[in-house]
Amino acid sequence: MTTVTRFAPSPTGMLHVGNIRTALHNWLLAKQHGGRFLLRIDDTDAARSAEHFVDAIRADLGWLGLDPDGEERQSLRFDLYETAFARLVAAGRLYRCYETAQELDLKRKVQLGRGLPPIYDRSSLALTEADHAAKAAAGDAPHWRFLLDHAQPITWDDGIRGPQQFDPAQLSDPVVRRADGSWLYMLPSAIDDVAMGVTDVLRGEDHVSNTASQIQMFTALGAKPPRFAHEALLVGSEGKLSKRLGSLGVAELRDAGIEPEALVALLARLGTSDPVDPKLDAAALADSFDLGHFGRAPARFDEAELHRVNAAIVHRLPFARVAHKLPAEMVAGGFGEAAWEGIRPNLAHIDEAADWWRVIRGPVTPPAFDTETQGYLTKAAQVAATLDWSDAPWAALTGALKASTGRKGKGLFLPLRQALTALDHGPDMAALLPLIGQDETVRRLAAA
Repeated sequence: MTTVTRFAPSPTGMLHVGNIRTALHNWLLAKQHGGRFLLRIDDTDAARSAEHFVDAIRADLGWLGLDPDGEERQSLRFDLYETAFARLVAAGRLYRCYETAQELDLKRKVQLGRGLPPIYDRSSLALTEADHAAKAAAGDAPHWRFLLDHAQPITWDDGIRGPQQFDPAQLSDPVVRRADGSWLYMLPSAIDDVAMGVTDVLRGEDHVSNTASQIQMFTALGAKPPRFAHEALLVGSEGKLSKRLGSLGVAELRDAGIEPEALVALLARLGTSDPVDPKLDAAALADSFDLGHFGRAPARFDEAELHRVNAAIVHRLPFARVAHKLPAEMVAGGFGEAAWEGIRPNLAHIDEAADWWRVIRGPVTPPAFDTETQGYLTKAAQVAATLDWSDAPWAALTGALKASTGRKGKGLFLPLRQALTALDHGPDMAALLPLIGQDETVRRLAAA
């Protein structure tokens, strides 16, 4: 049977790192088995859903390379829900209730005060047809609950948490439809999973109790439940849930210079016992994806670690992948690939290349040197003017200066770097010097 996973965001806001991690793990699980990864837009809440969020979800997934193999929208599937709803009503698995939110809250408080679990007491099951007719005459519309079967425990073998068992009598019959006719998450999701052929549902551990109820919904719909796995939720580097994690999205990360490969590399392994490996591409990550490597402890998301992974990714990116992000003069002037290869090892983010290009093209303002160093740099300018610039000019320059001045180590190299770049550190000068050029090198050394 083909593995089919799905990512089902609600278009009521932008994706954040927790959503992205869920999408990525479902994509990896599907690709590992040569299966299909589906996008389902859960837009049943018309008041809060917005089309620009749908567009943003698609764009974010595309930027990450998580292209879905199919897409569905819940707002176009209401006929399917109505058909299933009618079947479940006829089968006695859905029933009408009328309590207000305030009444339900009061019931829960009374139950808690008596040391009882705060679950729905099923009092609406005692209503007669005459009672329902009276409610309707008074203008009271019902909301609908799914009737859980208390006859036997709900069990499943969770792909991450292992064997699970719930006593349905300790769960509230879930509300599946509001009084205004709109749908809540639980039932349409199960109906869609059946219709879309979803075989594996991988989501956060906050859905575990939902899964217990939905397993009975699948059975009531006459379908075999998919395999379920619930992964630990993300926490911040400080070890607790962070409000920032709920708002940290692709746009913000992209603006901070994070590359999609870095986000994929980190999130693919977050929550597992596997090390983050920047050398692995998405296909290799899919091959090594294993639910058995996930732990139960909260998964820590550390922005500092993401930036470290990003630097490692940037150091491996070929020129063709980054050319569109580099300064136009750097690319068009014929220096592009050589310049990128030279400065790449010193970058944490691609946009920093522009800073090094300014160093290469100048002007630069070196520090003030003492008289002895000025004499050394004058000698260096004279030697540089005589060199064959086509053959390793940095090695030739430093070799000649070492032989003629006796300088070595820091005393040999640092004044040259400072005069040529105005910095104490940076890319390999052997790569920079051909980019700076012979005339400019001589000028900078003489001026210093």
